Amino acid sequence: MAIAQLSLITLNCADKEELAAFWAALLGGEIVYRADDLAVVQTERGSLCALVVPDYRPPTWPGGDTPNHIHFELKVDDLDDAQAAALELGARTAEVQPDPNTWRVMLDPAGHPFCLVPHAPLLPLGPKQDA
Repeated sequence: MAIAQLSLITLNCADKEELAAFWAALLGGEIVYRADDLAVVQTERGSLCALVVPDYRPPTWPGGDTPNHIHFELKVDDLDDAQAAALELGARTAEVQPDPNTWRVMLDPAGHPFCLVPHAPLLPLGPKQDA
């Protein structure tokens, strides 16, 4: 029995409008709510929030002074096309690319890393089984 349901993914940033517009365009969503310090994006599969925090510092990839704590894996049909589209929307290609033929590490306008992947991982849907 679940104790909770995923409600919202919140990304810290310095510019809520820039970040919300980027994720809305990339995921085919729309900004559905704004307040002084946040903007909420609704997509077909869920919502995320761009939250302004004082003295925001973007995470560093793949390590460094401000290591990232979370990143998205986004399934795409074509790595090159998806990378080009993300760049047009304001993303940057990360300098470190561990396996660019398999996935591409990108950075959103606030510096959060996300990966473009040509396939979704296969995860078991049933109860956890011991190996």
